[in-house]
Amino acid sequence: MWDTGGMYSVEIYGRVRRAVYVEGMSERQVAREFGLARETVRKMLQYAVPPGYRRQQPAKRPKLDAWVGVIDQILEEDRSRPRKQRHTAKRIHERLRAEHGFSGGYTIVKDYVRLRKVNQREMFVPLVHPPGDAQADFGEALVVIGGAERKAHYLAIDLPQSDDCFVMAFPAETTEAFVEGHNQAFAYFGGVPRSILYDNTKLAVARILGDGTRKKTQAFSELQSHYLFAERFGRPGKGNDKGKVEGLVGYARRNFLVPVPRCASWAELNAGLLAQCRQRRQQRLRGHEQTIGERFEQDRLALLPLPTTAYEACHKQTARVSSLALVRYRRNDYSVPVCWGHREVLVKGYVHEVVISCGAEVIARHSRSYEREDMIFDPLHYLALLEQKTNALDQAAALVGWELPAEFAQLRRLNLFAGGGRAGSRRRSADESDLLRCGEASALVPPRTTTAAAGPGALPAPASGARGHHGGR
Repeated sequence: MWDTGGMYSVEIYGRVRRAVYVEGMSERQVAREFGLARETVRKMLQYAVPPGYRRQQPAKRPKLDAWVGVIDQILEEDRSRPRKQRHTAKRIHERLRAEHGFSGGYTIVKDYVRLRKVNQREMFVPLVHPPGDAQADFGEALVVIGGAERKAHYLAIDLPQSDDCFVMAFPAETTEAFVEGHNQAFAYFGGVPRSILYDNTKLAVARILGDGTRKKTQAFSELQSHYLFAERFGRPGKGNDKGKVEGLVGYARRNFLVPVPRCASWAELNAGLLAQCRQRRQQRLRGHEQTIGERFEQDRLALLPLPTTAYEACHKQTARVSSLALVRYRRNDYSVPVCWGHREVLVKGYVHEVVISCGAEVIARHSRSYEREDMIFDPLHYLALLEQKTNALDQAAALVGWELPAEFAQLRRLNLFAGGGRAGSRRRSADESDLLRCGEASALVPPRTTTAAAGPGALPAPASGARGHHGGR
């Protein structure tokens, strides 16, 4: 009689073992009294609890074994393919039947593929993070700024030793945002991390050479030279190399940005994010007796000192002023005074501002637009030209939406009914130019203006949808 004993409960095991080891009964007596095979009694004496079924040899797969090499080759090739374009067990089974004459069922293929994929899964070594090291990465989330729904690109910087963090949101993931985020993070920490781990973002890595060496971008090299931190880069496509900041990106999205923030400006949004970073320092995380803020003191002692000035967080490019007194930067056009027409200028793109210089002189400043094919005007830039081309007043795109004094609207109403022929028209336009100059002298601040064409008498009212054109004489 053969019995594995797998069907018996722990209680039966305990009674049999006690009868032999405590009461001194023989195996034969116990087998007779409990109605068990002696082999079963012998097994119960070896184990305190039912051991369950134990396979002594690997399972034999006579129908599959001949095709195991083919399956292994398919799975190995899949490791270099996009994750969403790899073989499923069903697809492997179809290929075996179609290409190799396999006659076995789907289940044995599925079970083998599942086992192989489990064996291929990457394992990780627990790491210890010294004080003063950091990790950085960008994340994305939906926000509402000024009533408009926008995608925020937020830079997250984590200090793994203490789990302290810094999060700052930007309208776009650009070089100037990357640099400004570092400036603000270092100011928040009160020092510069000794080393920072990044992925292979194009903001820092221009390209990866054949030997794995990273050729850094000009902006990143300048930032690093300014603050003197060491850089480290993870393996391409391996986000787990910087698991701490990857976790922070998700944590910030779930906790700092839920529900969807509604703010009047990006400054208000970032003030809220900074407050939540400070509040998080009061938390005590699992496995630690100290709060994040208390553990941060070890990081603080290891940080490099801040330089006397922050790095200038801007993207620089040269451009030429067009005949419309416009300078193109990142697919948008910004106005400059007409006296600088056809000149070579330097454009500095900050996160929220565009500054245009010619030589050592700043000739224009504008709020930055993140739209495409937008035109941003300062009406004061065109007043000198409008004095010469007075007939362009009615259709001057730069004046659309400009909040003018009430006297200007009154003068236009009077002039529209004054008549006077060509000479009268010139006199009226000259009067209006003089009043615009008065507006300039009064330091009127025009709003951000998108181009539009306006008809006669409609100059002060903003319009939309039409592009601006060059004014006539």
